[in-house]
Amino acid sequence: MAQSRLQKLGQYLRPHWRQAALGVLALFIVNAVGIYIPLLIRDAIDKLQITFSYSQIIYYVVLVGALATLMWVTRMASRIWLFGVGRQVEFDLKQKIFAHLLTLEPPYFAANTVGDLINRATSDVDNIRRLLGFAVLSLANAIFTYGLTLPVMLLIDWKLSLLSLSVYPVMLVLVQLFSERLREQQLAVQEELSNVSELIQEDMSGIALVKIYAQEENERHAFRQLNQQLLDANLDLALTRNVLFPILRGLSSVSLLVVLWLGSGSISRGEISIGDFIALLLYVERMAFPTALLGFTITAYQRGEVSIDRIETILTVEPKIQDQPDAIGLLPREVQGELVARRLHFTYPAPGMTFPPPALDDLNFVILPQETVAIVGPIGSGKSTLANALLRLLDIAPGQLWLDGHDITQLRLHDLRSAIAYVPQESFLFSTTIANNIRYGSPQADETAVIHAAKQAQIHSEILNFPQQYQTIVGERGITLSGGQRQRTALARALLVDAPILVLDDALSSVDNQTATEILKNLSAGTDRKTVIFISHQMSAAAMADRIFVMEHGRIVQSGNHEVLVTQPGLYQELWQQHQLEAALE
Repeated sequence: MAQSRLQKLGQYLRPHWRQAALGVLALFIVNAVGIYIPLLIRDAIDKLQITFSYSQIIYYVVLVGALATLMWVTRMASRIWLFGVGRQVEFDLKQKIFAHLLTLEPPYFAANTVGDLINRATSDVDNIRRLLGFAVLSLANAIFTYGLTLPVMLLIDWKLSLLSLSVYPVMLVLVQLFSERLREQQLAVQEELSNVSELIQEDMSGIALVKIYAQEENERHAFRQLNQQLLDANLDLALTRNVLFPILRGLSSVSLLVVLWLGSGSISRGEISIGDFIALLLYVERMAFPTALLGFTITAYQRGEVSIDRIETILTVEPKIQDQPDAIGLLPREVQGELVARRLHFTYPAPGMTFPPPALDDLNFVILPQETVAIVGPIGSGKSTLANALLRLLDIAPGQLWLDGHDITQLRLHDLRSAIAYVPQESFLFSTTIANNIRYGSPQADETAVIHAAKQAQIHSEILNFPQQYQTIVGERGITLSGGQRQRTALARALLVDAPILVLDDALSSVDNQTATEILKNLSAGTDRKTVIFISHQMSAAAMADRIFVMEHGRIVQSGNHEVLVTQPGLYQELWQQHQLEAALE
């Protein structure tokens, strides 16, 4: 697993390897100069002990200052390059995650909360950025520091050098002992953070419901519990870090004390010069800083390791619904609009049930081009499932649904969905202008086309009464509009696409019967008619259709026009009588 995570990091870095290489090369130069400066100071001290000269002092001061400036400039360049790589990887990952999420089907988002997905695409990606910026810089710096400094120290005095570094194996053992605990605690923090994000997202989306049922106190209590769990997880992680990291820093300082304690004896015995002693002190101090940073590097790695797993959990999900390798292309202008179902069957997965009831059970029908078909039936009869199956929002088996003689599972998804304009039950609007919401499916549509679609959807006159008319911001999810206005705006969006097939899934439920009937009449008239599938509980509007399918328990139990069905004993007659009774009581 650890190797696969490192391989993933390599994949993230590969597109930016040149910039990363420049950053590492700059670090190498910094460390090479850093090795030379103590040697220069050693030579200066030893020479000045023999012949003291102000000119020599000035020479060494200027030279050391110039080299230190070079180190500073090069170190800044290395930080810019390496931290820049982290930012580039962050950008790439966010793009990749978002693009991949767009390929997944709606059931995935029903099983995975939006708050958790947002947290993975932000907080977890940020952890990887830190890992590929700060942690890579610290790791490369430590490797160069040890690789270049240690040989020079051994050449000066190998015994004293080894004694000063004798505590470092203890540090490595400590890191190994705490590594797994840090990873588990970091995972707990990320999961608790996701839980908090989920609750905030849900409450902000459902704030009206919270207030309607006066559940503010309960929501505050629920948030307090999740926030406390996040605090506890963070405190556990902080406790482990605050135990480990001071120990690591303390042990790295012990090496400096060893040089101070034993170095004086070596000088008195003539084993090393004062210049050598000062150089060793500088080298040990130089190694202490990267070693002390080891703790922070461990934290960054543990966070990044957990975040890699959480992000790859998203990226490794294969879309269940995707184009076949030999998918057939179909231009919308070529579509006639004939829909055929043969023994159409679909069952939703139901955990704990061996044989869950089918949502669609052996459906057979033919819908002719430019025909208007209404689908009615009680709640749960399979009407919306049928609508989703037509657009392949559900993973239906091949050989069950055809569009103009083509098995829809063999068509390119983009072409299939371009041929069908779909208005679902929930009329989702974006937080932008009404005009932009209407032209969402056709971003290049001009104002004239937008207005024409709004008139077809019977919403134009109401838009003119808004403060900014078509430039009015509708608010998140269209909250500033009524339910009927949202539905008709969504209908206008579908009509602007001008697809040959239009599917309305109870999309006029918040519109009065008279307006709904007028809209359906307009859609069914004219020379440029569409194939319209009208799923509704509004019986007066459904009665205008060319044909009506009556569904119950996933089956089509009746089929025909209103005049025929209303005279036949059965479900349609019962629904129509119920509709007449409700109309009489209004």
